[in-house]
Amino acid sequence: MNRWYVVLLMIVSFACSSKRNVPDVSAIRAPVSLQRFEKSFFALDTIKIAESLQELTTEYHGFTQDFLFNILGSSPDAVSRDIPFFIRTYQVMAKDVSAMFPDLNKEVNEVQQGLRLVKHYFPDYRLPEKIITFIGPLNSYGSIITPDGLGVGLQLYLGSNHPLYLTEEGQQLYPRYISRRFDRIYIPVNAIKNVIDDLYPPMYAGKPLVEQMVEAGKRLYLLDQLMPYAADSLKTGYTQKQLEGCLENEKNIWSFFIQNNLLFINDPEMIRDYMNEAPNTPTLGQASPGFIGQFVGGQIVKKWMSQQKDQGNMKMLMETPAKKIFEEAKYKP
Repeated sequence: MNRWYVVLLMIVSFACSSKRNVPDVSAIRAPVSLQRFEKSFFALDTIKIAESLQELTTEYHGFTQDFLFNILGSSPDAVSRDIPFFIRTYQVMAKDVSAMFPDLNKEVNEVQQGLRLVKHYFPDYRLPEKIITFIGPLNSYGSIITPDGLGVGLQLYLGSNHPLYLTEEGQQLYPRYISRRFDRIYIPVNAIKNVIDDLYPPMYAGKPLVEQMVEAGKRLYLLDQLMPYAADSLKTGYTQKQLEGCLENEKNIWSFFIQNNLLFINDPEMIRDYMNEAPNTPTLGQASPGFIGQFVGGQIVKKWMSQQKDQGNMKMLMETPAKKIFEEAKYKP
């Protein structure tokens, strides 16, 4: 039984690879090491803060400063007070993280595969060589790219039903439509999203809605190429039901934007309804996802890319103006 299961997996994998035309990147070097910063941090001697911090800096270099001042939000004058307080406050969470994440081999392997594809499409990009896990305040980063590597805030990956997320404070910070994604399965996707942002910092400001949708669609399309085997629901952030609903109602969604003359609006308040995270898009119904503009933009980009001779040229895609993509795609579901 096990042998046939393995064979079946190989067949499915080959079929998916053939269908998607995923490049063979097995020869591309993308060395990635895992550093468990949170373990060293919570083992600090809070009586001898200065000496302990020096040892931490020696081990983790610049990330220690990033953590203290950009993630923890401390300052040089307050470090000796803030560190013991944070360690006491988050000690229980540190135990939960230790129990839930004895290793992150699967996540590291998925990120590494994504980085190989990054190097394939963008050979001049300097890949991060470390994944650095940490525990930050609940209101801090779950994923961040730093000069030292890809940072992963494990405080936001404890599972959507972790009691901390369901408290009144937790729900004020992260409503259920956001905290449902606080699961370790999102770690690789979020890490690669950060790499995309590093390659091409988001540029939405001042653009009409349709160009913002296409810009979001370009990023979604690129993410799909860098993580071809990740579920589309992970890449979009939609639930599977929401994603299926979008695909089933693609024509109606597009008609809504056309009939209401929304494509070229510039009002940030109106644009926010379609380009921001939300439990749903009210004008499209309770079952719709928020950030519906990402879906529409992704479909426009797919149409445009299907018309290109070099469909594997991600640099061309990302550097083509959104207006040009929209006009040439002639999208009409």
